[in-house]
Amino acid sequence: MKHVLRIATVNVNGIRAAHNKTRGQSSGLSEWLAARDADVVTLQEVRAPDEIVRQILEGTGYHVAHTEAAAKGRAGVAVLSRIEPTGHRVGNGDPYFHDSGRWIESDIPLPDGSTLTAVSAYVHSGEAGTPRQDDKYRFLEQMATRLAEIRATGHHAVVTGDLNVGHTSRDIKNWKANQKKAGFLPEERAYFDRFFGELGWVDVHRQVAGDVPGPYTWWSMRGQAFDTDTGWRIDYQIATPELAATAVTAVVDRADSWAERWSDHAPLVVDYDL
Repeated sequence: MKHVLRIATVNVNGIRAAHNKTRGQSSGLSEWLAARDADVVTLQEVRAPDEIVRQILEGTGYHVAHTEAAAKGRAGVAVLSRIEPTGHRVGNGDPYFHDSGRWIESDIPLPDGSTLTAVSAYVHSGEAGTPRQDDKYRFLEQMATRLAEIRATGHHAVVTGDLNVGHTSRDIKNWKANQKKAGFLPEERAYFDRFFGELGWVDVHRQVAGDVPGPYTWWSMRGQAFDTDTGWRIDYQIATPELAATAVTAVVDRADSWAERWSDHAPLVVDYDL
């Protein structure tokens, strides 16, 4: 018997603000969680102590695996799951990033007896020619190593989150003007060529959407970027081929208006018909 597995990912840009934000008829994070009723939800840029995160998510029906950053008010990632995980791991394998709040994995048992390894990742935004960019490249290099290790387990797996790189010109509205900026540098994009090439992972959103601009998942809070849909597609669900083959829909939950946004990112929701 097949089971539709709904996985959602979103950079919340601060869980406290996303939880509390309500303007007019719009709702915040908690209302979206209840309405979407996903089996697995991954969050990035949580930016709150673990105690606060669990208080906010109490009563949602989710088991929570969360790691905060040592730097207060920065990063933080979480995996929420309806089914209790059999285990979780913090970090992508490089001790340098262990307390950075940028990578967490949960092993979630599925109804058919298989296991899903769900990863919430928050890649550095970077800045060309600075130490921040060096950290980003180091993280992406270790990410490639970890992707190979996860595939070797034989589990279904999905790496989700704000990966802060537009892979191709279809992923950024103004790609020509951003070719020398972090997020669309050739060296960054080459890592994604590896992820979707030699390492065999699948960009599920692109697979379902096809050869079209976007659909974008992030828009600057400045200017008219949201209203003109001048966005970036930098939030991903990267899946093992067997899982990716079961994807039936991929939807960006874009707010109806700028005023109704509760993050500068929009959730990416994928249904897998396992």
